[in-house]
Amino acid sequence: MLQFKPVTKQDAGKLRKYYQDCQYGLCEYSVGTKLMWRNSLHPAWAEIAGCLVVRNCIDGQIVFDYPVPGPEGDEDAALSAIEADCLDQGIPPVISVVPDCKAPHLLERYPYACVSNIRTWQDYIYYRQDLQLFAGRRYSGQRNHIKKFRTQWPNASFRRLTAADCGVIEQFWKDYEAEFPKSANAKAVDELTQAKRMLRMLDRNYFVGGGIFDGDKLIALSLAEQCGDTLIIHIEKALYSYTGVYPTLVQAFADAFGGDCQWINREDDAADRGLRTSKLQYGPAKLAPKYRFEPQNALLRHVSALPELKTERLTLSALTEADIPAYNALVLDGDRNRWWGYDDVGGLGGPVEERSFYDVAQRDFANRQAANFAVRLDGQLIGEAVLYRFDCQGSAELGCRIAADHDGHGYGTEAFAAVANWGLYKVHLSRVVAKCYKENTASYKMLSSCMRKNGEDETFYYFEKLV
Repeated sequence: MLQFKPVTKQDAGKLRKYYQDCQYGLCEYSVGTKLMWRNSLHPAWAEIAGCLVVRNCIDGQIVFDYPVPGPEGDEDAALSAIEADCLDQGIPPVISVVPDCKAPHLLERYPYACVSNIRTWQDYIYYRQDLQLFAGRRYSGQRNHIKKFRTQWPNASFRRLTAADCGVIEQFWKDYEAEFPKSANAKAVDELTQAKRMLRMLDRNYFVGGGIFDGDKLIALSLAEQCGDTLIIHIEKALYSYTGVYPTLVQAFADAFGGDCQWINREDDAADRGLRTSKLQYGPAKLAPKYRFEPQNALLRHVSALPELKTERLTLSALTEADIPAYNALVLDGDRNRWWGYDDVGGLGGPVEERSFYDVAQRDFANRQAANFAVRLDGQLIGEAVLYRFDCQGSAELGCRIAADHDGHGYGTEAFAAVANWGLYKVHLSRVVAKCYKENTASYKMLSSCMRKNGEDETFYYFEKLV
């Protein structure tokens, strides 16, 4: 299982190693978003194959950001590690907030996936020069608001905020809360609480802060972070009593900190009607999509019930309650199952009961995690063939075991080949894989007869069969 650590302020520098050059352009690929929204995203991070991988837990569901590669990063290896980890946990490998530039790769990687792109979470992306200059007819409203602000408060000025400004920032929050019109909105109150915490991090060199002052009084502030060629605005707050202060802040901040950025990201609107209206009025160059990929395996897409497969001597079909005694005897044969590679008893996580193994097989198929076929000779269960570990890329692993009193007659080879062909030609897999212990000569001969050897390690020989 992959080892993830919860994101904390102490981890920010390590995350920035990846985010500082990241060209995804979305606010989620920044330290500020991870810290500001960690109470709702519950982000945890790991370095995998030279990539930053962030795992979030949102409303009880595990989802992953798309891997952010370092100089030698391997995105495909990181994705494979995520998928393998999810397989081991029995959860789908959901890749969320996928940027536009990476969506085609996941569409190619996953033959079947449910893809969504909800309008609510799309980021507002602006050309940096548009917010610096407010040039052209479409920005006449912003220019008029700024003109009114400058007329009424001609001595107001913008400057950079540093950690030394903590006193005036604290006073700003008091003034802001006195005017705050959303005090009954729990979400807005929480957002304000997190914003206050973020402004205490101005000593970190990856955040830039700036504010407008009316004399010694801070009346507007903003906090941002540059990631690649995008300046991501995490916080924009101003006193509503100062008419025109918001567009004045937006322009001054873009002019001061836009630098060599091409884009300015003012994040999403979280379905707030007022925010949506305001952000659209600033003329975004685009609304950046955030795709959510929920890969599905071929078993889920193509199999509603296990079929009956016929070979020259055998019938393979779904387990039934009548099979429970014979199935339990098969599963509990320790001498035979030392080669199975899986501890059926240990996998239960509890005491062995009469229906335990049967119920596991039923549950695994109901969740489309495995297809357990009873291998029958003259109607009697003599073994099992299991297609499992569907990796969402069109592959699955196949295992087969035959009861001791029916060993040596080629039944395992016959059953194995039948299920492999069913998987490749009826379930539409592109690849079936298998492995055997190096000491297991019988399984090695069986697999060699119907599959192609595909490597080995200290413990196993590996095989595959392709369409």
